[in-house]
Amino acid sequence: MQMQAVVGRFLVRVRALTELRNSELAKIHPNGDLCLVTASSGFSKNSSPAQIQRRWSFGDDACFVARHKLADILGVADGVGGWRSYGVDPSQFSRGLMQTCERLVREGHFRPQHPEGLIAASYKELIENKAALIGSTTACIVALHKQEQTIYTANLGDSGFRLIRDGAVVHRSEEQQHYFNTPFQLAMAPPMQEGLVLSDSPESAAKTSFEVQKGDVILMGTDGLFDNMNDEMILSHIRQLKDHRQESVQRTANSIAHQARQLAFDPNYMSPFAITANANGIEIKGGKPDDITVILATVHIGDDFS
Repeated sequence: MQMQAVVGRFLVRVRALTELRNSELAKIHPNGDLCLVTASSGFSKNSSPAQIQRRWSFGDDACFVARHKLADILGVADGVGGWRSYGVDPSQFSRGLMQTCERLVREGHFRPQHPEGLIAASYKELIENKAALIGSTTACIVALHKQEQTIYTANLGDSGFRLIRDGAVVHRSEEQQHYFNTPFQLAMAPPMQEGLVLSDSPESAAKTSFEVQKGDVILMGTDGLFDNMNDEMILSHIRQLKDHRQESVQRTANSIAHQARQLAFDPNYMSPFAITANANGIEIKGGKPDDITVILATVHIGDDFS
């Protein structure tokens, strides 16, 4: 009888603490879990700014935004253009990888805390289905776990992300390079070239996690963005974001992509790419013409803006 009383008091205490915790969360997030308001923009290096791009694809770049009850997921991939000299369309592999990632998220076949697993599962599916794909690609995934209020990230190569709070970068990806201008990458090679083509494992992706809060801004991009704009240039656009409605987020994404495109073709501009090249003993100047992909997302509570 005494044991039952102890257990009963313990259960009452646990219930009270749970209710208190839920009450505190309700005060902090009265309208529900966190979610993302998203926009994408970009250019193919071979198109004019006026040309309409295929949805989720800019040249050899590809991207996706997927929503699930557990998480909002963002992804970018950059097809390696060198395959074009072998008669291969580099965009097919990057697009196939991102489309597979998006479908797996919609179907719930992913864990928000392990975005590298999403890359691995998509890559494995493409290989096992013997898809008629040849090429190489970088990949970057950011997953916002809604209830945990945390982003989990996986980055393979030189695409990447920035987490911005109060106008400053508080968390960021780091490039993965074998050597200058040769990023880590996934590959699907013809049978006769297997083992001869540079190919990294999805598990080699750099993994991070970081708690987020309402008002944070997530910027994702391929190297066409980061090779032409440094963080301060990007932040100058983010700081002009007056509200977090989708139309405003889209305008800001467009303005970032447009400036990156302009700088890419400026022969007198000392771009981040040129600075890095000079540091590696390659004397060049100017922007780096490349495909450019930008995903911009703001963190909000509930689904009011989605």
